[in-house]
Amino acid sequence: MFVPLSIPSPSAAWQYFDVTAWLNSTFGASLPGSLRIHAYAICILVGIVAAVLITNHRLNRRGAEKGIVIDVAIWAVVFGIAGGRFFHVVTHPGDYFAGQEWWRAFAVWEGGLAIYGALLLGAVGVWLGCRFTGLRFTVFADALAPGLLVAQAFGRLGNWFNHELFGMPTDLPWGLEIESTNAAYPTGLPEGTLFHPTFLYEIVWMLAGVALLLLIEKKTSMQWGKSLAFYLVWYGIGRAWFESIRTDPSLLFFGIRTNVWMSFFAIVLGVVIFVIASRRHTGTVPGPYVPGRAPSDRASAVDSDDTYTENDEPELVTVGASDDNTDRSPRP
Repeated sequence: MFVPLSIPSPSAAWQYFDVTAWLNSTFGASLPGSLRIHAYAICILVGIVAAVLITNHRLNRRGAEKGIVIDVAIWAVVFGIAGGRFFHVVTHPGDYFAGQEWWRAFAVWEGGLAIYGALLLGAVGVWLGCRFTGLRFTVFADALAPGLLVAQAFGRLGNWFNHELFGMPTDLPWGLEIESTNAAYPTGLPEGTLFHPTFLYEIVWMLAGVALLLLIEKKTSMQWGKSLAFYLVWYGIGRAWFESIRTDPSLLFFGIRTNVWMSFFAIVLGVVIFVIASRRHTGTVPGPYVPGRAPSDRASAVDSDDTYTENDEPELVTVGASDDNTDRSPRP
C-alpha cells in the first residue's frame, strides 16, 4: 500500500517523446517508423552540457582560453559513453546475452551506463584532449570535478524516468513506488511495496559533494589533482553504500558487487592522488598549459625574429672567396 509521502515513479508515457507521432498528428503527415527522444538521454545530455559549462568557467578563471573545454570534452564524452556502456553490459550479462537481440547491447537510450567504465575511458579521452590542446591534465581534471558530480546527478534523474536501479524494500515514508509489472520487481513481494529511492540518495549526495568541494576550495588550495582526488573519495564512499542496497543483478566477486569493489578502488586511488600531490607540489600550478603550449607561447613562436618574411633580404655569399689579403683587382 503506497503511503501519502511516498515517491511515485513517472508515468511510462514520460519515458520518451515520439517525434514521428507528433509530426504526424500536428501536420497531418504520414511518416513511417517511430523516432523517439528518451527522457534518459535528455537527462544525460543536460548533465553533459552542465558539466561543460561549469568546467569552462573554472578553466577560464585559471587562465585557459574560452571555449577550449570543447576540444577536450569531445574526446571525453565519446570515450566516456563507450566505456560506460561497455562496463555496464559486461557486468550485467544476463540482460544482454540470454537470448536478447544483439543490438540491445548498444541501446544506450534504454538506460545502462556504468559510471566507473565511463570514468576509466573518459579519463583516456581527457588525456588525449589535453595532449592536443596543451592543457595540463590535472588542471582540467580539477576544473571538471564539481561539474562531473552535477552531470551524474542529472544522470540519476534519468534512472527515475526509466523505473530502474531502485533499492531494497523499505517502510520509510519516502519510499519509491514501483509497479509490480516492472521486469526488475523482486519476485515474492506484494504489490504496493516501497523501495529505497537510490536515484534520489545519489542526487543529494552528488550535490552535497559539489557544495563541500567548493567550500574547501575557498579555504585551501585544491590543485595538482586534489579536487579530482576529492571527487574519487566522495563518490566512492557514497556509491559503495548505494550499490550495496540495490536489487538489480550484478557480477559478484567474493560475495561483493563489482561496483562496490570499484568504489573501494576509487577511494584508495583518490587518497593516493591527494598524498602524492601534497608531497610533490607544495606551490601553486604555474599555469593551465604545459610549458611551451600556452597561447602566448604560440604567438611568440609566430612572431619570432627567425621567421622569414617576404621583406627579408637573402644573404649574399661569394663562392670561392678567400680570407687572405691577396689583391683580387683585375690586372691592366
